[in-house]
Amino acid sequence: MPSPHSPVSGTSPPPHTSAPPPSPGAVKTPSAEPAATPASRPTTPRTRRRSPLRVPRGVRRASGPVGLLLLWFLAAATGVLPESVLASPVDVVWRGADLIGTGELPRAIAASGRRAALGFLIGAAVALALSLTAGLFRLGEDVIDASMGMFRAIPWVGLIPLFIVWFGIDETPKIALVALGVTYPLYFNIYGGIRSADAQLIEAGRMVGLGRIGLIRYVILPSALPGALVGLRYALSTAWLALVFAEQVNADAGIGYLMSNAQQYFQTDVIVLCLAVYAVLGLLCDFAVRLLSRRLLDWRASFDGEGA
Repeated sequence: MPSPHSPVSGTSPPPHTSAPPPSPGAVKTPSAEPAATPASRPTTPRTRRRSPLRVPRGVRRASGPVGLLLLWFLAAATGVLPESVLASPVDVVWRGADLIGTGELPRAIAASGRRAALGFLIGAAVALALSLTAGLFRLGEDVIDASMGMFRAIPWVGLIPLFIVWFGIDETPKIALVALGVTYPLYFNIYGGIRSADAQLIEAGRMVGLGRIGLIRYVILPSALPGALVGLRYALSTAWLALVFAEQVNADAGIGYLMSNAQQYFQTDVIVLCLAVYAVLGLLCDFAVRLLSRRLLDWRASFDGEGA
């Protein structure tokens, strides 16, 4: 009779014996081969596609105005746009050369520039004082902001007859109209920039020991600077727009004076020339503000568009 520990007859012992279970204190060693994961795939570095022909941004920005001029020239040359409706760009250029040669156009630009500059300085000073008072003080906000919102709803062009009654028909109503048009965009943009200052930055300034003047100088005003520059762009364009209306009222010099005379004699080339001068002057002012913004806001990282 076989013993209980002897193998049963007719059976062979297993070829391999299983390893004993590890002791509780044994440390597991990592496997020699890393486990393969389904997400591990051979990757290739992504390269950014570049257009084989990249057009400079300056050329792309000029393509719109140049295309409009080309369409205008073709419409005038083919007779689709009669001269009685709108003069061709060639006639406008020749008329501009004549007016420059006689000195009439430079004198008109100088007269309009003086009015626009003086009206802008007055309007900017008023807007700056009101926006700082309303933005920095709650009492100033309660007194000023509601009134400015009410007056802004009144069309400032409709105040021309009232300005004539108040100031006469001299230079004063023209300058006052420009100043009024400049005040609103500057006030609301500066006021909004002051009130949009980050409260956490203000609290951090207080923690480092800044007083009220220091907070205004180093935290609040720099935070309001982007909005103020946007308001400055709007204000300059509004100044030239207001001047268009102001110089239609009993003017004896200026670009609007040339337009008024050209309207009486149906000189569409002079009218278009004056409008082009207004547009160029406004574009130069906007370009100057853009350069100023890049210089004053070089500390701020901002979104500059995507793509080419």
